[in-house]
Amino acid sequence: MRTAEHNWADNHTFAAARIHRPASVAAVRDIVAGASRIRAIGARHSFNGVADSPGELIDLGGIDPNFVIDRERRTVTVGAGTTYSVLAAHLQREGLALHNMASLPHVTIDGATATGTHGSGDRLGNLSTAVTALEMVAASGDLVTMRRGKPDFDGMVVSLGAFGIVTRVTLDIQPSFDLRQDAFEGLPWETVLSNLDAVMSAGYSVSLMTMWSAPAVTRLWIKTQCVGGGPETVSAAHLGATLAARATVNTAPDAMRRLTAFGGPGPWSERLPHFRGDEEPALAMHLQSEYMVPRARAVEAMAMLRAIGDRIDKHLLATEIRSIAGDNLWLSPSYGHDSIGIHFSWSGTPDAVHRMTAEIEDMLLPLGARPHWGKIMHGRAEQLAPLYPKLPAFRELARRYDPVGKFRNDFLDLHVFG
Repeated sequence: MRTAEHNWADNHTFAAARIHRPASVAAVRDIVAGASRIRAIGARHSFNGVADSPGELIDLGGIDPNFVIDRERRTVTVGAGTTYSVLAAHLQREGLALHNMASLPHVTIDGATATGTHGSGDRLGNLSTAVTALEMVAASGDLVTMRRGKPDFDGMVVSLGAFGIVTRVTLDIQPSFDLRQDAFEGLPWETVLSNLDAVMSAGYSVSLMTMWSAPAVTRLWIKTQCVGGGPETVSAAHLGATLAARATVNTAPDAMRRLTAFGGPGPWSERLPHFRGDEEPALAMHLQSEYMVPRARAVEAMAMLRAIGDRIDKHLLATEIRSIAGDNLWLSPSYGHDSIGIHFSWSGTPDAVHRMTAEIEDMLLPLGARPHWGKIMHGRAEQLAPLYPKLPAFRELARRYDPVGKFRNDFLDLHVFG
C-alpha cells in the first residue's frame, strides 16, 4: 500500500501539511469549519494534484459506510469514502447492482464520481450518472443536501471537490444480473476504423486493449449480460476476431491473478470491473492519461494516433478504448454527447511520458476531446473552456458555495478557474 503522502503511482507528492482521518460526519464538520484550506482525499488513484490541498486533507475511509437501501426508489445511500468494491459486494449480497463499474473497483465513490470516472458500454453513462443525491459539508461546516432535479445538481456531481467535502452519496441501483467475460484476438484495425459501432456494441461492455502500430488489436474484451441463463459461448467472428487462449499477452501469475474471471457467467460485481477488488494493483510509476473523444470524431482521432503509433508504442504499456453514453453533468467529459474513451497506460519514464502526452493532447483537443480530470493532463483553463459550455456556470456556482476559496487548489486554479 502507498503511504498517505503519495498517490498510487508515486508520481505526485501531496503538499498538504496534515491529513485528518475522522470517524464520523460530525467530526468532519468540525474539521472543515476550523480549516482555512482543506480538501478530501480518496483512494489516491489520481495521476495529478486534483485531490491535493495547500492546507489540509481529510480522508473519509474510516467512516462506516452505513448502507441505506431504498428498494422502492431503487437507490442506495453510502459513505462517500467507501470503495466501489465494498459497495458492490454489499449490493450483490442484497440481490442488487450498479449499472456500471470502473476498471479498478478500489476507487472511492466520491473520488470516482467527482472526476467523471467511467467504465464502458454504448448505453451506459459514467459512474457519475448514477448519483441521485449528495450530502456535503460546506465551507461553514454546515451539512448541505443536493438532489437530482434541483437547479444546481447537474453542476455539482462532477465537482472536482470545488463545493465542499462530500460525506454521503445516493446512487441508482437495479436488480442483480450476471455477466460473462470473454477475450478475443486478431480484431483488424481496419474493422475498428470502418465499423466502430459494430465493435463497440458487441456486448454490454466492450474494451479494446491494444498497441497502436500493430495491424490488429491485441485483445478485445466483451462482457455479455446473461439473460435466462445466458449464452454458453460468445463469438466475435463477425468482426474478424477469434477467441483468445489468454485474456492478456501478459502471462505473469501476479497479473493474471488480479484480473476478474473470463469465460462462464458470474455476478456483475465480479465481471464489470477488470480487476478483482481483493487484489490491490501494484504498479508503481505506471502512469495514465485518457481522453474522451466525441463519438463522431473518434475514428478520426484513432487514425491520427495510428499515424504516430510507432512513437507512442515506445513508451506504452497498453491502450484501452471504451465507449461512454452522453450525459447532462456540466463537467462530465461526456457532457452533451456520446464519447469514446482512449486511455493510455505508460511506462514509468515521466519526462518521455510528459512529452508524448502533450503531443497527443495537442492532436486531440481540436477534435473536441476532453481529458480525464484524474489523469495526466496539460490543458489550461483557457484551452479547456471551449470544450465545456457550462464551465462559466460551474465557476459561478463554485464561488457561490465557496466564496473564500476553502476548497480551491493549484489544480483547479490552473485547469478550471484560470
